[in-house]
Amino acid sequence: MMEDVHGADGIPGKRSLRPLGGVLAAIAVSLTGTRISAVALPWFALVTTGSATQTGLVAFCEMTPYVAVKAFTGPLVDRIGPRAVSWTTDLASATAAALIPLFHTLDLLSFPLLLALVALIGAVRGPGDLAKEVMVPEAAERGRVPLERAAGLAGATERLASTIGPAVGGSLVALLGPMTGLVVNAGCFALGSVLIGLALPRKMGDAVEEIPPPGGETGTGYWRRFGEGFTFLRGEPLLLTVIVVVGVTNLLDAGLTTVLTPVWAKESGNGPTAIGLTGSVMGGAAVVGSLLAAVAAHRLRRRVVFFTGFLLAGAPRFLILASDAPMGAVLAVFAVSGFGAGFVNPVLGALLFERVPRRMLGRVNALGDSLSWAGIPLGGLIAGAAVASVGLVPVLLAGGAAYFVATNLTGLRSEWREMDRAGGRGAAKPQLDEAAQSTRTNLTT
Repeated sequence: MMEDVHGADGIPGKRSLRPLGGVLAAIAVSLTGTRISAVALPWFALVTTGSATQTGLVAFCEMTPYVAVKAFTGPLVDRIGPRAVSWTTDLASATAAALIPLFHTLDLLSFPLLLALVALIGAVRGPGDLAKEVMVPEAAERGRVPLERAAGLAGATERLASTIGPAVGGSLVALLGPMTGLVVNAGCFALGSVLIGLALPRKMGDAVEEIPPPGGETGTGYWRRFGEGFTFLRGEPLLLTVIVVVGVTNLLDAGLTTVLTPVWAKESGNGPTAIGLTGSVMGGAAVVGSLLAAVAAHRLRRRVVFFTGFLLAGAPRFLILASDAPMGAVLAVFAVSGFGAGFVNPVLGALLFERVPRRMLGRVNALGDSLSWAGIPLGGLIAGAAVASVGLVPVLLAGGAAYFVATNLTGLRSEWREMDRAGGRGAAKPQLDEAAQSTRTNLTT
């Protein structure tokens, strides 16, 4: 049912779930393609080069441009509008992804060329992911969906992609080879471009007009916008602490996903299907966790949910792979970890929704994501070098210990108390025009 409503800018509009559904669908297909590629590309690099170090280098060359470009495109997303940025970058990602199997078929795909194409994919994927995240609060407002629920649905969508993508990727790699997975990845990016460019309502995702400061300066310059994002984050100790914690866990997750799990799958004889199974089981359990968080997380203490989720999501995965356990036990641990992980991002998303003005969504989102993702390019590189030096099991044990320390000792810091106050029953309900924020410091698993 549609009805007239007034948006945060005071302009009458129609209430509809179509905008939120369209954005979530675009997120789903693009992330599904990315998760398929996350199985196909490391496996292709590992079996063709036989080197864990070079496999880590492939991940490094994708994620370094991703993080760097995403950090600096926030002001441009705010200025141009997230819709235009999203569909154009997805189209560019589809083209770059399609070139890898094309050049491989023509026997022209050297390792340096592979690294260059992977770097190009990362560079254009960063702004595309950012733009979709920025559109979530506007879509939620148009549908009158509460922000915490929108964050939970977005988290569930991401986790669903993490379930379907690895399963499809593992099956495609096992049956048809890794290049087929990259072709499907290109198709997913193309579909995401179509959804954003054609399926969303008109004027959805346009740039938000800047409010001039009291001094009368418009503040439309790129570096002024960029500086505003840094100034805002510098005044938010809780957000900075969250970013640092998740930055460490993202580094560890990247090493596990891009290098340690493929090496474990190869050495254990389980093959690429095991990579897909572990990712899918964890993703499926995370979908359940995210949906439960969307319903109930606002009634719980955020600190308890946050740290319990990380306790389940982190160290157990490293330890079970190091223990030479049977596949059933591995899948059970990954399921428990996924369930815990599903509670983390909705809580973080709701927390950030409350704190960042909409006009600054792009720049603050970009800076927060880039800082928290800064370690991801190094995760695979460090893991690959460490495995080559000391072997798989010691690296898994060290990774599990580091994960436990990073996500528990930081809970003693005083700024975490603000998380509970923001989520308490007496907290004021945030206004969408001042605090609609779609930054989600995403786990990579």
